[in-house]
Amino acid sequence: MASSSESSYHASVSGLTRRPGGPSNRTVPSPIRPDVDPPPRPRPGMQKLAVIAIVALGCLQLFLSPTHFRDPKDPHRSWIPIDPTRSTPISKYPTSDQQSSREANQEVEVPGIHIFSWTDCLNLPMLAVLTNSTLSSSRYPEDVFFHFFIPPEEDDKLSYYKLKVILPNSNLEIVGQKNIKEKLELPNLEGDSLQTYLDEVAPLVVPKSHLTLSKYLYISPDIIIKGQIEELFGIDLGPYAIGVAEDCQKRLGEFVNIEVLNAIQRTAAKSWVSEKPYDKDACLPDFNLVLVDPRKLDNALTEAVLWWTKVLDLESARGNHIRLAMALTLYEKYQKLPTSWKLETSITDEKKVVEFDGPRTECRHHRTQQQSSPIGDFWQQYLPSKSVAILTH
Repeated sequence: MASSSESSYHASVSGLTRRPGGPSNRTVPSPIRPDVDPPPRPRPGMQKLAVIAIVALGCLQLFLSPTHFRDPKDPHRSWIPIDPTRSTPISKYPTSDQQSSREANQEVEVPGIHIFSWTDCLNLPMLAVLTNSTLSSSRYPEDVFFHFFIPPEEDDKLSYYKLKVILPNSNLEIVGQKNIKEKLELPNLEGDSLQTYLDEVAPLVVPKSHLTLSKYLYISPDIIIKGQIEELFGIDLGPYAIGVAEDCQKRLGEFVNIEVLNAIQRTAAKSWVSEKPYDKDACLPDFNLVLVDPRKLDNALTEAVLWWTKVLDLESARGNHIRLAMALTLYEKYQKLPTSWKLETSITDEKKVVEFDGPRTECRHHRTQQQSSPIGDFWQQYLPSKSVAILTH
């Protein structure tokens, strides 16, 4: 017979191992509560507003032109402004295709805004004022390049170094006219006839023979630029090869006999002669500042200028400073530039091109720089007196 302690032990063990399996004794688990509150519901219409905003931003990307870009080859990933006057932005890190193209073809177009000026009477202070005034009003002065063609008897290297001392950050090139004349296909002329011919055609043919460019500017040396040169350079020439402003203070009938001119128009079978009679009240183009697209220039341009010079005996009219032969050749064949880009003698805020009012050099062959012009002080804003002493020493 088992003892009472053993019976109590078995009873306790059986109580631990045996549990009633009835459903009424199971514990119901409590619901799980999330640790984070559910997101709030958006207000009515906010989803539609977000979709409209995304579509609007996409439209801005499509219709607004970019203003800056980053070159993937630039290790600093700096932002580079996009110049609207360029077809493609210039990068300091050309691609391999661009590099191989440059090496294969030396006549690749040179980027930048290129300004040419031709003078047969060297005046370094005048050229310095033209350079500094243009750069002072430019948005991107580092992209502006100047090419000055000086008389063959002048020292081009000495002139270059003097200007670089005054304007060290400028892009300058001084070229002797003798080197350029050898490259040009000049007619068989000598003396004053040759000089007259060069004065007429220099703005157009000289830069074309010097560099491969799709557009460039010719500016007379005795000019002060007040407007932004990028604005002028960006003007669309349309179907024309050149763009000039008109000077309606000078009329065609004041410089040539209109009856003789129209008699030539009726009898001369030349492509550069107008098909309709010439208007005596036609405004003359101002060739002191010319925007040129050399790709559209007529191949017979230089021949036409020479023909008009001989037919009308314009050698005696060199002092008029109007390039009459060029005006007749390009009669109604040029894009009219805004009047604000016409050369003015008076200095006003509206005018973007004014005449150089400083001291001039008198030369025997030059027709524009005459000592009789009045001397002012506006030019001194672009050239201090110490710089003048360096240039004239």
